[in-house]
Amino acid sequence: METLTKRERFERFMANEPVDRVPVAFFHHFIGQDQWFKGMVDEQAFEKNIEGHRIARKIFDPDIIKVMNDSLMIMPVDMSFVKHAQDLEKIEPPVHGSLFFEKSKELTKRVLEIYADSDAPTYFTGFSCGMIAKLALRKAPVEEQPGKSKLQVLIEEDKDAVVKALTKINDSVIALNKEIFEETGVEGLYFSVNNQAHYLPDDMFREIIAPLDKKVIEEANKLSKINMLHICGYEGLGNNLELFTDYDTPIINWAVHAEGVSLSEGKKLFHGKPICGGFAQADTIYKGSPRDVENETFRYLKDAGQVGVMIGADCTVPMDIDNERLEWVRRACMRFATLPNK
Repeated sequence: METLTKRERFERFMANEPVDRVPVAFFHHFIGQDQWFKGMVDEQAFEKNIEGHRIARKIFDPDIIKVMNDSLMIMPVDMSFVKHAQDLEKIEPPVHGSLFFEKSKELTKRVLEIYADSDAPTYFTGFSCGMIAKLALRKAPVEEQPGKSKLQVLIEEDKDAVVKALTKINDSVIALNKEIFEETGVEGLYFSVNNQAHYLPDDMFREIIAPLDKKVIEEANKLSKINMLHICGYEGLGNNLELFTDYDTPIINWAVHAEGVSLSEGKKLFHGKPICGGFAQADTIYKGSPRDVENETFRYLKDAGQVGVMIGADCTVPMDIDNERLEWVRRACMRFATLPNK
């Protein structure tokens, strides 16, 4: 097969059609956790976040471009005063014109300028209202109960009040996504969702969180045909993938190692959709030799094939990874494509 451009390769991947070699998609943060979320008050962190993309691209020019919004990340919602479910009525998520909205658009625009000469598809990261609430509730003085998350405690206290608050957050997520799409030119949403380690019981998640996630996806699908679902298994905490099989995104990424679901198994589970994943976050891709990386890449491709498959990782790889390692995976995909007996 002739050599394809990044855009052509991605389009064939999306269509579950043969490619010259499998595309790769790895992402990592550009600032340390001590600077996450601080981009609205720490200009140095904000600038370092942006410039990290430029530095990394000199070593590994990605097949898939994802704007890493480390310095802003998950939408800030103050819940430090929430003791009871009724208190959630007072939350005030960011809205149009807020600093968070404006900085999110600025960051996206400026990162995309770094890749202006690339034909690779572009993504920005969005987070589910459930993940936003989970983070916000860490500082909330909710009376904890054994084996239950703070969100579960509040839902059991007053489900309607929690749903109302989550819907308010979700509306802000949808509004922000729309503004980013329409004002920056980015092409796809990388939508991060999870219910790691049964943060909520499955039936509670299905009833309360899933419909809100699906609304985000429904609205995003009006603006893009390449949205990707990222079922976040950060740091090895798994999810029940069955919770997400009816999420209507064109591409699915999950934590192969955290969930224990191979690429081939996942492709079946998600109805044959294009899939992305493979490597654990900080194992072979971070510590292995070139031969180790190639062997593991080959193993994933032998398992899942080369059609509708993109090699990536469970979640972000370590910030201090040598970006040349990501190139090793791409070269391994090239070599695999030339093998006579795959």
